Amino acid sequence: MDDFDPQPYIEQITELAITYAPKVMLALLTLIIGFWVINRICRELEKVLDKRGADQALTHFLHNLISYGFKGLLLISVASMIGIETTSFIAVFSAVGLAIGLALQGSLSNFSGGVLILLFKPYKIDDVIEAQGY
Repeated sequence: MDDFDPQPYIEQITELAITYAPKVMLALLTLIIGFWVINRICRELEKVLDKRGADQALTHFLHNLISYGFKGLLLISVASMIGIETTSFIAVFSAVGLAIGLALQGSLSNFSGGVLILLFKPYKIDDVIEAQGY
């Protein structure tokens, strides 16, 4: 019977741990601090919008948009810090975003119109408008 020698495997695992442990620890630290900063930015944004009397729907929409956008960028940055090639991920996300944008072109224009109405508040409660004879 052959004797199994675990020494080369232990040396290889030790070498990999020494190589990648600092990168992983720095990436985890960046992730934790990044999530904290993003949450702080979103809370400050909500405070500013509340002081200005912005609509609650607009506040919630902007909070989610900024939160998910920054968190996505943070995750891509952390993956890059660890050593994962992120260029292909970015290309795939860009292609998917373009496809969704083109597929929902009409709906997105209506959506952006609604956001503009929430932002500029051209109408108040009990206002009557006339459009195309109605």
